[in-house]
Amino acid sequence: MPEGPELHMASLFVNRMCAGVVFSGDVEKSEVSKNPNVPFRCDAYRITARSRGKEVCLTLTPIKGQIKAAQTAEPMDVVFRFGMSGHFSFTSVTDLPKHAHLRFYTTDCPPRVLSFVDTRRFGRWHPSGSWQPDRGPCVILEYESFRGNVLSHLSDKAFDRPICEMLLNQKFFNGIGNYLRAEILYRAKIPPFVKARSVLESLETKYKEEVTGKEKTDHAGEGSRSERSDFLRLCHTVPMEVVEMDRKGYEPQNADYSGFVTWLQCYNVEGMNSLRDRNGRTVWFKGAPGPMTPKDAKTPKTKRIKKTDYTMTEEKKQSKTSNNIQSEERTGTSKQNGRTKAQRKTRASVLKSNQDRAKRPKGLLRVGEGTNKTSGTTRKGRSAGAAGKCAALKINFFYFLMRKAHLLQSHSARVMELEGEG
Repeated sequence: MPEGPELHMASLFVNRMCAGVVFSGDVEKSEVSKNPNVPFRCDAYRITARSRGKEVCLTLTPIKGQIKAAQTAEPMDVVFRFGMSGHFSFTSVTDLPKHAHLRFYTTDCPPRVLSFVDTRRFGRWHPSGSWQPDRGPCVILEYESFRGNVLSHLSDKAFDRPICEMLLNQKFFNGIGNYLRAEILYRAKIPPFVKARSVLESLETKYKEEVTGKEKTDHAGEGSRSERSDFLRLCHTVPMEVVEMDRKGYEPQNADYSGFVTWLQCYNVEGMNSLRDRNGRTVWFKGAPGPMTPKDAKTPKTKRIKKTDYTMTEEKKQSKTSNNIQSEERTGTSKQNGRTKAQRKTRASVLKSNQDRAKRPKGLLRVGEGTNKTSGTTRKGRSAGAAGKCAALKINFFYFLMRKAHLLQSHSARVMELEGEG
């Protein structure tokens, strides 16, 4: 599921691709999507994007001087939540992705299209929407507000839960998801199933001193050395590491995940432990899980990531190229022969079967074959066992008829004998 870094990179992608581009016409929605229509129509407008935690907002702004009657004159915000597989794509109309459920067309000739692509259709958009009020400040773009929101609510009952479950609470950790929580806890060397308040209460005193002005801190830069090493600072710096991997934006359709897999230190990595929390989500960690481990916690069966599989060395690149060439050559040879590999295999098995049958002496039958009386050759038919059973049934039925006839005869004779005695 896309998390804060992915949505932030999606906003960077939209701003980079749509800079200076003019859009026009209706906003189209696919027929299969259950999301609402976007009632926006303008002959000339621009699109900009911004992110906040696990949400992205597209702003559609009409260009002044090019607005006609019956067109939208005011900007409109469309807020997106990506679900499991949502992302943005910017392509030509002919290369439109299959699952493009919301489309914005440019005035170019030929036109291009910015589309929201969602294969699993879990994503949502809201025309004239706003940020969800129950989500906290963004861990990436609003670090100081995020930090203050957490430390000022440590008395909340939510912080009685394990820290691994608390990290997925978007009211306080907006933008943190499953892979980020594993990486943050691993770097902080904190077991996942310890009480969240016990992890954060050491930072509460310092926060109160900052609020009352007893201690000055550098909020303009990265902060003090102790702040950079604390848990809440990691909730900001770890997502930023993901963002720094690709400053060009978020392009899942052409993405190379080898760098991301190499960056992972804990999440789904070989040698790490895993358990399901009370919400059924898998958490990865190293060492002991902690005192608040659920009694019925189970280790899910998951395939661990092998980083060597994603490391593209020169040898692997050459091997991949060589394999592609060989595959193309095999395909070409197959087409020239007029038969596919499966057809050739079937034909070979038939020829082998005919050769084996020709080598067998006459009269030697396999199970499932009988003898053709006219030609003396073997044929598929009833097996000897089946023929024997049929013969046995016929004989039994014959004896049954004879026995019945004998009983009838005996019964008739007895009747006549009784009548004579009477």
